[in-house]
Amino acid sequence: MDVFDISTFSLLIIGGFLVTGAANGFNQVIEREHDKLMERTAVRPLPLGNLSATQAFIFSLIIGALGIFALNHINPQGSFFGLMSKSGAFCLLSMVLYVLAYTPLKRISPFAITVGAVPGAIPFLLGFVAATDDFGVAAGTLFAIQFFWQYPHFIAIAWVQDGEYKKAGFKMMLGGEKGKYPAFIGVITSVLMTFISVIPFLFEIPLLSLSVYGAVIVFLLGAWFTSKAVKLYQNCDDITARTLMLSSFAYLPLMQIIYMLDKFLIQ
Repeated sequence: MDVFDISTFSLLIIGGFLVTGAANGFNQVIEREHDKLMERTAVRPLPLGNLSATQAFIFSLIIGALGIFALNHINPQGSFFGLMSKSGAFCLLSMVLYVLAYTPLKRISPFAITVGAVPGAIPFLLGFVAATDDFGVAAGTLFAIQFFWQYPHFIAIAWVQDGEYKKAGFKMMLGGEKGKYPAFIGVITSVLMTFISVIPFLFEIPLLSLSVYGAVIVFLLGAWFTSKAVKLYQNCDDITARTLMLSSFAYLPLMQIIYMLDKFLIQ
């Protein structure tokens, strides 16, 4: 798709918003008793008793169905087995993995980070698939960038919230404790993320490319983010972990904006 399609964009925003809300709603229904134990989540409607679990479940079910319905109207001709559009299918997969795999696994093993990185990486892929109706190397590249970004992102959050998570019974820290091991994983995955982010410049990928200007900026942004992960490995303290966490919030939207500006203004 070479031109901006307002109907596709609207369906993507509305559908994505509803499905994301549904996934978070189901998550909060499942974790309502655990949320009471953490200061950050104790003020949510379910722990406070402002909403019943049944009400929250029904509301989440309705908005989730409406979201999938909206996304299913994006390029319906490119459907999976004539049942769902690619956009609808990927969003449904994301919600199922988040609710039925990631959410319960958080109380069992830090492997939940890897499982959660899959639905967490689908939004970037979803936008590309909605615009192009293509699920190939280009979509996989965008998925991989956001997949590896989530390791330093999650590690930083788990580090900052370590006491709260343990109090609620969540096993979110790789290796079980703060230290060199989770910080090292953050460094390695940041390096992988940075390399993958410039692959569209280094290799010819159908429907996805970066100019030399875009590649340099994206690489420097990734190097900056990686330096924050290296700092955590060196210092292994809460202040540096918080800096990495905040940097992760900045990196992802900035990288995506650079990709878009490069495509529409430079190439």
